[in-house]
Amino acid sequence: MTQWIYIDLMILACVVMITGFIIPQILLIAFRKNLFDTPDPRKIHTSQVPRLGGIAFFPAILFALLLLFGIGVLYDDQSILVRLHNHILPLCFIGCAAIILYLTGMADDLVGVEYRAKFVMQTFAAAMIIIGGLRIENFHGFLGIYALPLSVSVILTALLTIFIINAINLIDGIDGLASGLSAVACGFYAIIFLKSGMFMYSALAVATLGTLLPFFSFNVFGNAQKHKKIFMGDTGALIIGLFLSVMSIESCSIDWLEHNTNPAVLAFAPLLIPCFDVVRVYLHRIKAHRNPFLPDKTHIHHKLLALGLTQRKAMMTIIASSIFIIWVNYVMSSCMDITLLFFCDITLWIVINIILTRSVHSRENRLNCKLYD
Repeated sequence: MTQWIYIDLMILACVVMITGFIIPQILLIAFRKNLFDTPDPRKIHTSQVPRLGGIAFFPAILFALLLLFGIGVLYDDQSILVRLHNHILPLCFIGCAAIILYLTGMADDLVGVEYRAKFVMQTFAAAMIIIGGLRIENFHGFLGIYALPLSVSVILTALLTIFIINAINLIDGIDGLASGLSAVACGFYAIIFLKSGMFMYSALAVATLGTLLPFFSFNVFGNAQKHKKIFMGDTGALIIGLFLSVMSIESCSIDWLEHNTNPAVLAFAPLLIPCFDVVRVYLHRIKAHRNPFLPDKTHIHHKLLALGLTQRKAMMTIIASSIFIIWVNYVMSSCMDITLLFFCDITLWIVINIILTRSVHSRENRLNCKLYD
Protein backbone atom coordinates (compact mmCIF):
# COMPACT_ATOMS: atom_id res chain seq x y z
CA MET A 1 0.00 0.00 0.00
CA THR A 2 2.85 2.40 0.82
CA GLN A 3 4.19 2.02 -2.72
CA TRP A 4 0.82 2.97 -4.17
CA ILE A 5 0.57 6.02 -1.94
CA TYR A 6 3.81 7.26 -3.53
CA ILE A 7 2.51 6.36 -7.01
CA ASP A 8 -0.73 8.25 -6.36
CA LEU A 9 1.18 11.28 -5.11
CA MET A 10 3.30 11.25 -8.27
CA ILE A 11 0.17 10.97 -10.41
CA LEU A 12 -1.40 13.85 -8.49
CA ALA A 13 1.66 16.07 -8.96
CA CYS A 14 1.93 15.16 -12.64
CA VAL A 15 -1.72 15.93 -13.41
CA VAL A 16 -1.66 19.20 -11.46
CA MET A 17 1.38 20.38 -13.43
CA ILE A 18 -0.04 19.31 -16.81
CA THR A 19 -3.45 20.88 -16.19
CA GLY A 20 -1.84 24.01 -14.78
CA PHE A 21 0.17 24.31 -17.97
CA ILE A 22 -2.65 23.53 -20.44
CA ILE A 23 -5.34 25.84 -19.04
CA PRO A 24 -3.39 29.09 -19.68
CA GLN A 25 -2.82 27.91 -23.27
CA ILE A 26 -6.55 27.28 -23.65
CA LEU A 27 -7.27 30.76 -22.29
CA LEU A 28 -4.86 32.27 -24.78
CA ILE A 29 -6.47 30.48 -27.74
CA ALA A 30 -10.00 31.23 -26.50
CA PHE A 31 -9.39 34.97 -26.32
CA ARG A 32 -7.60 35.04 -29.66
CA LYS A 33 -10.43 33.16 -31.38
CA ASN A 34 -13.28 34.75 -29.38
CA LEU A 35 -14.49 31.44 -27.93
CA PHE A 36 -16.58 32.66 -25.00
CA ASP A 37 -19.54 31.66 -22.87
CA THR A 38 -21.59 34.78 -23.57
CA PRO A 39 -23.69 36.09 -20.62
CA ASP A 40 -27.48 35.90 -20.84
CA PRO A 41 -30.41 36.39 -18.40
CA ARG A 42 -30.22 32.74 -17.22
CA LYS A 43 -26.52 32.85 -16.41
CA ILE A 44 -24.94 34.38 -13.34
CA HIS A 45 -21.66 35.65 -14.77
CA THR A 46 -21.63 39.07 -16.44
CA SER A 47 -18.31 38.92 -18.30
CA GLN A 48 -17.25 36.95 -21.33
CA VAL A 49 -15.50 33.83 -20.02
CA PRO A 50 -14.16 30.86 -22.03
CA ARG A 51 -15.90 27.58 -21.23
CA LEU A 52 -13.20 25.27 -22.59
CA GLY A 53 -11.37 24.41 -19.34
CA GLY A 54 -12.58 20.82 -19.50
CA ILE A 55 -10.53 20.26 -22.65
CA ALA A 56 -7.49 19.96 -20.37
CA PHE A 57 -9.00 17.27 -18.15
CA PHE A 58 -8.93 14.03 -20.12
CA PRO A 59 -5.52 14.50 -21.80
CA ALA A 60 -3.89 15.36 -18.44
CA ILE A 61 -5.47 12.37 -16.69
CA LEU A 62 -4.65 9.98 -19.54
CA PHE A 63 -1.05 11.19 -19.90
CA ALA A 64 -0.26 10.90 -16.19
CA LEU A 65 -1.81 7.43 -15.82
CA LEU A 66 -0.15 6.06 -18.96
CA LEU A 67 3.20 7.60 -18.02
CA LEU A 68 3.30 6.20 -14.49
CA PHE A 69 1.93 2.80 -15.49
CA GLY A 70 4.36 2.71 -18.43
CA ILE A 71 7.30 3.42 -16.14
CA GLY A 72 6.11 0.62 -13.87
CA VAL A 73 6.01 -1.83 -16.78
CA LEU A 74 9.40 -0.60 -18.03
CA TYR A 75 10.99 -1.39 -14.67
CA ASP A 76 9.08 -4.69 -14.39
CA ASP A 77 7.18 -3.60 -11.28
CA GLN A 78 5.09 -6.69 -10.47
CA SER A 79 2.59 -4.74 -8.36
CA ILE A 80 1.67 -2.59 -11.36
CA LEU A 81 1.92 -5.43 -13.89
CA VAL A 82 -0.44 -7.70 -11.99
CA ARG A 83 -3.04 -5.02 -11.43
CA LEU A 84 -2.85 -3.78 -15.01
CA HIS A 85 -3.40 -7.35 -16.19
CA ASN A 86 -6.39 -7.80 -13.88
CA HIS A 87 -8.03 -4.50 -14.85
CA ILE A 88 -7.02 -4.05 -18.49
CA LEU A 89 -10.52 -4.85 -19.83
CA PRO A 90 -12.51 -2.30 -17.77
CA LEU A 91 -9.76 0.31 -18.19
CA CYS A 92 -9.87 -0.03 -21.99
CA PHE A 93 -13.63 0.41 -22.13
CA ILE A 94 -13.57 3.27 -19.61
CA GLY A 95 -11.10 4.97 -21.96
CA CYS A 96 -13.45 4.41 -24.92
CA ALA A 97 -16.37 5.88 -22.96
CA ALA A 98 -14.25 8.88 -21.99
CA ILE A 99 -13.29 9.53 -25.63
CA ILE A 100 -16.96 9.46 -26.65
CA LEU A 101 -17.94 12.03 -24.02
CA TYR A 102 -14.81 14.12 -24.52
CA LEU A 103 -15.61 14.62 -28.20
CA THR A 104 -19.29 15.20 -27.45
CA GLY A 105 -18.44 17.82 -24.84
CA MET A 106 -16.02 19.64 -27.14
CA ALA A 107 -18.62 19.73 -29.90
CA ASP A 108 -21.17 21.16 -27.47
CA ASP A 109 -18.77 23.77 -26.08
CA LEU A 110 -17.68 24.91 -29.55
CA VAL A 111 -20.81 24.71 -31.72
CA GLY A 112 -23.61 23.37 -29.50
CA VAL A 113 -25.18 19.90 -29.35
CA GLU A 114 -28.88 19.18 -28.79
CA TYR A 115 -29.62 17.51 -25.46
CA ARG A 116 -31.12 14.47 -27.22
CA ALA A 117 -27.85 13.86 -29.06
CA LYS A 118 -25.90 14.22 -25.81
CA PHE A 119 -28.21 11.69 -24.18
CA VAL A 120 -27.52 9.20 -26.98
CA MET A 121 -23.75 9.62 -26.58
CA GLN A 122 -24.06 9.23 -22.81
CA THR A 123 -25.94 5.98 -23.43
CA PHE A 124 -23.10 4.75 -25.64
CA ALA A 125 -20.60 5.68 -22.94
CA ALA A 126 -22.64 3.80 -20.31
CA ALA A 127 -22.74 0.77 -22.62
CA MET A 128 -18.94 0.89 -22.90
CA ILE A 129 -18.32 0.62 -19.17
CA ILE A 130 -20.91 -2.16 -18.86
CA ILE A 131 -19.20 -4.11 -21.65
CA GLY A 132 -15.97 -3.59 -19.73
CA GLY A 133 -17.47 -5.48 -16.80
CA LEU A 134 -18.41 -2.64 -14.46
CA ARG A 135 -21.88 -3.21 -13.05
CA ILE A 136 -23.82 -2.67 -9.84
CA GLU A 137 -24.40 -6.28 -8.83
CA ASN A 138 -25.57 -5.85 -5.25
CA PHE A 139 -27.82 -3.39 -3.38
CA HIS A 140 -26.26 -4.44 -0.06
CA GLY A 141 -29.59 -4.49 1.72
CA PHE A 142 -31.06 -1.25 0.38
CA LEU A 143 -34.86 -1.77 0.24
CA GLY A 144 -34.12 -5.31 1.44
CA ILE A 145 -32.40 -6.17 -1.86
CA TYR A 146 -29.01 -7.81 -2.16
CA ALA A 147 -27.79 -9.62 -5.32
CA LEU A 148 -29.32 -8.29 -8.56
CA PRO A 149 -30.26 -10.28 -11.68
CA LEU A 150 -28.03 -9.61 -14.68
CA SER A 151 -30.69 -7.75 -16.68
CA VAL A 152 -31.58 -5.50 -13.74
CA SER A 153 -27.89 -4.91 -13.03
CA VAL A 154 -27.19 -3.82 -16.62
CA ILE A 155 -30.18 -1.48 -16.86
CA LEU A 156 -29.57 0.03 -13.42
CA THR A 157 -25.88 0.62 -14.16
CA ALA A 158 -26.69 2.36 -17.45
CA LEU A 159 -29.34 4.58 -15.88
CA LEU A 160 -27.14 5.43 -12.92
CA THR A 161 -24.18 6.32 -15.14
CA ILE A 162 -26.28 8.66 -17.27
CA PHE A 163 -27.88 10.14 -14.15
CA ILE A 164 -24.58 10.91 -12.41
CA ILE A 165 -23.08 12.42 -15.58
CA ASN A 166 -26.05 14.77 -15.90
CA ALA A 167 -26.09 15.55 -12.17
CA ILE A 168 -22.50 16.82 -12.34
CA ASN A 169 -23.25 18.74 -15.53
CA LEU A 170 -26.33 20.43 -14.08
CA ILE A 171 -24.78 21.38 -10.72
CA ASP A 172 -22.13 23.37 -12.61
CA GLY A 173 -23.92 26.69 -12.12
CA ILE A 174 -21.60 28.87 -10.04
CA ASP A 175 -17.84 29.21 -9.75
CA GLY A 176 -16.15 26.25 -8.11
CA LEU A 177 -19.29 24.28 -7.26
CA ALA A 178 -19.08 21.32 -9.66
CA SER A 179 -15.29 21.12 -9.39
CA GLY A 180 -15.38 21.52 -5.60
CA LEU A 181 -18.02 18.84 -5.05
CA SER A 182 -16.25 16.54 -7.51
CA ALA A 183 -12.88 17.11 -5.83
CA VAL A 184 -14.35 16.17 -2.45
CA ALA A 185 -15.85 13.02 -3.97
CA CYS A 186 -12.58 12.09 -5.71
CA GLY A 187 -10.60 12.56 -2.49
CA PHE A 188 -13.05 10.34 -0.62
CA TYR A 189 -12.98 7.62 -3.30
CA ALA A 190 -9.17 7.73 -3.47
CA ILE A 191 -8.90 7.03 0.28
CA ILE A 192 -11.52 4.27 0.16
CA PHE A 193 -9.90 2.56 -2.83
CA LEU A 194 -6.44 2.76 -1.24
CA LYS A 195 -7.70 1.21 2.00
CA SER A 196 -9.44 -1.53 0.00
CA GLY A 197 -6.42 -2.39 -2.15
CA MET A 198 -8.17 -1.24 -5.35
CA PHE A 199 -5.12 0.69 -6.51
CA MET A 200 -6.05 1.15 -10.17
CA TYR A 201 -9.17 3.03 -9.17
CA SER A 202 -7.39 5.02 -6.47
CA ALA A 203 -5.01 6.16 -9.25
CA LEU A 204 -8.01 7.22 -11.37
CA ALA A 205 -9.55 9.08 -8.43
CA VAL A 206 -6.30 10.87 -7.63
CA ALA A 207 -5.70 11.77 -11.29
CA THR A 208 -9.22 13.22 -11.55
CA LEU A 209 -8.65 15.16 -8.33
CA GLY A 210 -5.36 16.46 -9.72
CA THR A 211 -6.98 17.98 -12.77
CA LEU A 212 -9.71 19.64 -10.68
CA LEU A 213 -7.35 21.48 -8.32
CA PRO A 214 -5.71 23.89 -10.82
CA PHE A 215 -9.02 24.32 -12.63
CA PHE A 216 -10.68 25.28 -9.33
CA SER A 217 -8.04 27.96 -8.85
CA PHE A 218 -8.62 29.49 -12.31
CA ASN A 219 -12.39 29.16 -12.03
CA VAL A 220 -12.84 30.63 -8.54
CA PHE A 221 -9.92 33.03 -8.16
CA GLY A 222 -9.22 33.92 -11.79
CA ASN A 223 -9.96 37.48 -12.94
CA ALA A 224 -12.13 37.60 -16.06
CA GLN A 225 -10.92 41.13 -16.87
CA LYS A 226 -7.32 39.87 -16.94
CA HIS A 227 -8.23 36.82 -19.04
CA LYS A 228 -7.46 34.42 -16.18
CA LYS A 229 -10.92 32.95 -15.57
CA ILE A 230 -12.34 29.84 -17.24
CA PHE A 231 -15.33 27.47 -17.00
CA MET A 232 -15.10 23.69 -17.41
CA GLY A 233 -17.93 23.52 -19.94
CA ASP A 234 -19.64 20.31 -20.99
CA THR A 235 -16.30 18.75 -21.94
CA GLY A 236 -15.14 18.83 -18.34
CA ALA A 237 -18.50 18.10 -16.73
CA LEU A 238 -19.15 15.02 -18.89
CA ILE A 239 -15.67 13.58 -18.28
CA ILE A 240 -15.76 14.23 -14.53
CA GLY A 241 -19.31 12.83 -14.34
CA LEU A 242 -18.23 9.68 -16.18
CA PHE A 243 -15.23 9.06 -13.93
CA LEU A 244 -17.30 9.70 -10.80
CA SER A 245 -19.92 7.22 -12.00
CA VAL A 246 -17.15 4.64 -12.58
CA MET A 247 -15.79 5.23 -9.06
CA SER A 248 -19.27 5.02 -7.58
CA ILE A 249 -20.09 1.75 -9.35
CA GLU A 250 -16.75 0.18 -8.44
CA SER A 251 -17.20 1.25 -4.81
CA CYS A 252 -20.27 -0.99 -4.62
CA SER A 253 -17.99 -4.03 -4.92
CA ILE A 254 -15.93 -3.15 -1.84
CA ASP A 255 -15.98 -5.67 1.01
CA TRP A 256 -18.19 -4.31 3.79
CA LEU A 257 -15.96 -5.80 6.53
CA GLU A 258 -12.91 -3.82 5.38
CA HIS A 259 -14.53 -0.50 6.34
CA ASN A 260 -17.37 -1.57 8.64
CA THR A 261 -19.46 0.63 6.36
CA ASN A 262 -22.11 -0.37 3.83
CA PRO A 263 -20.57 -0.23 0.31
CA ALA A 264 -23.68 1.51 -1.04
CA VAL A 265 -22.97 4.38 1.36
CA LEU A 266 -19.33 4.51 0.26
CA ALA A 267 -20.52 4.60 -3.35
CA PHE A 268 -23.20 7.27 -3.24
CA ALA A 269 -22.71 9.49 -0.17
CA PRO A 270 -20.22 11.77 -2.03
CA LEU A 271 -22.77 12.34 -4.80
CA LEU A 272 -25.93 12.90 -2.78
CA ILE A 273 -26.11 16.69 -3.17
CA PRO A 274 -25.79 16.85 -7.00
CA CYS A 275 -28.04 13.79 -7.41
CA PHE A 276 -30.74 15.01 -5.02
CA ASP A 277 -30.61 18.46 -6.59
CA VAL A 278 -31.11 17.20 -10.14
CA VAL A 279 -34.10 15.07 -9.08
CA ARG A 280 -35.73 18.01 -7.31
CA VAL A 281 -35.09 20.33 -10.27
CA TYR A 282 -36.49 17.83 -12.79
CA LEU A 283 -39.63 17.31 -10.69
CA HIS A 284 -40.04 21.07 -10.30
CA ARG A 285 -39.81 21.60 -14.07
CA ILE A 286 -42.31 18.83 -14.78
CA LYS A 287 -44.70 20.25 -12.18
CA ALA A 288 -44.39 23.66 -13.88
CA HIS A 289 -45.10 22.00 -17.27
CA ARG A 290 -41.62 22.83 -18.58
CA ASN A 291 -39.17 20.64 -20.44
CA PRO A 292 -37.10 18.95 -17.67
CA PHE A 293 -34.00 19.00 -19.88
CA LEU A 294 -33.98 22.74 -20.54
CA PRO A 295 -32.03 24.93 -18.09
CA ASP A 296 -33.51 27.35 -15.56
CA LYS A 297 -32.56 28.96 -12.25
CA THR A 298 -34.09 26.58 -9.70
CA HIS A 299 -31.01 24.74 -8.41
CA ILE A 300 -29.91 24.77 -4.77
CA HIS A 301 -27.20 27.34 -5.48
CA HIS A 302 -29.76 29.68 -7.05
CA LYS A 303 -31.72 29.60 -3.78
CA LEU A 304 -28.64 30.49 -1.78
CA LEU A 305 -27.87 33.35 -4.16
CA ALA A 306 -31.46 34.55 -3.84
CA LEU A 307 -30.90 34.75 -0.08
CA GLY A 308 -28.14 37.26 -0.70
CA LEU A 309 -25.09 35.00 -0.49
CA THR A 310 -22.20 35.66 -2.83
CA GLN A 311 -21.21 32.96 -5.32
CA ARG A 312 -18.18 32.03 -3.23
CA LYS A 313 -20.14 31.78 0.03
CA ALA A 314 -22.86 29.72 -1.67
CA MET A 315 -20.23 27.41 -3.13
CA MET A 316 -18.44 26.98 0.19
CA THR A 317 -21.74 26.34 2.00
CA ILE A 318 -22.73 23.55 -0.41
CA ILE A 319 -19.28 21.92 -0.41
CA ALA A 320 -19.13 22.03 3.41
CA SER A 321 -22.60 20.46 3.49
CA SER A 322 -21.41 17.68 1.19
CA ILE A 323 -18.44 16.92 3.45
CA PHE A 324 -20.78 16.83 6.46
CA ILE A 325 -23.24 14.51 4.69
CA ILE A 326 -20.43 12.13 3.66
CA TRP A 327 -19.13 12.00 7.24
CA VAL A 328 -22.58 11.45 8.80
CA ASN A 329 -23.50 8.71 6.33
CA TYR A 330 -20.11 7.01 6.79
CA VAL A 331 -20.46 6.99 10.58
CA MET A 332 -24.15 6.09 10.73
CA SER A 333 -24.11 3.26 8.16
CA SER A 334 -22.28 0.99 10.61
CA CYS A 335 -25.13 1.17 13.11
CA MET A 336 -28.20 2.10 11.04
CA ASP A 337 -30.22 0.33 8.36
CA ILE A 338 -29.17 1.66 4.95
CA THR A 339 -32.76 2.12 3.73
CA LEU A 340 -33.67 4.16 6.80
CA LEU A 341 -30.45 6.17 6.44
CA PHE A 342 -31.26 6.95 2.82
CA PHE A 343 -34.77 8.13 3.67
CA CYS A 344 -33.33 10.28 6.47
CA ASP A 345 -31.08 11.88 3.83
CA ILE A 346 -34.09 12.52 1.59
CA THR A 347 -36.12 13.95 4.47
CA LEU A 348 -33.27 16.25 5.47
CA TRP A 349 -32.89 17.42 1.86
CA ILE A 350 -36.63 18.16 1.55
CA VAL A 351 -36.73 20.05 4.85
CA ILE A 352 -33.69 22.15 3.92
CA ASN A 353 -35.20 23.04 0.55
CA ILE A 354 -38.54 23.98 2.10
CA ILE A 355 -36.76 26.24 4.59
CA LEU A 356 -34.68 27.81 1.81
CA THR A 357 -37.73 28.38 -0.42
CA ARG A 358 -39.68 30.03 2.37
CA SER A 359 -36.68 32.15 3.31
CA VAL A 360 -36.30 33.28 -0.31
CA HIS A 361 -40.00 34.20 -0.55
CA SER A 362 -39.83 36.02 2.78
CA ARG A 363 -36.78 37.99 1.63
CA GLU A 364 -38.42 38.86 -1.68
CA ASN A 365 -41.55 40.09 0.13
CA ARG A 366 -39.46 42.28 2.45
CA LEU A 367 -37.57 43.74 -0.53
CA ASN A 368 -40.84 44.41 -2.37
CA CYS A 369 -42.32 46.13 0.68
CA LYS A 370 -39.24 48.37 0.96
CA LEU A 371 -39.46 49.12 -2.75
CA TYR A 372 -43.06 50.27 -2.54
CA ASP A 373 -42.47 52.18 0.69
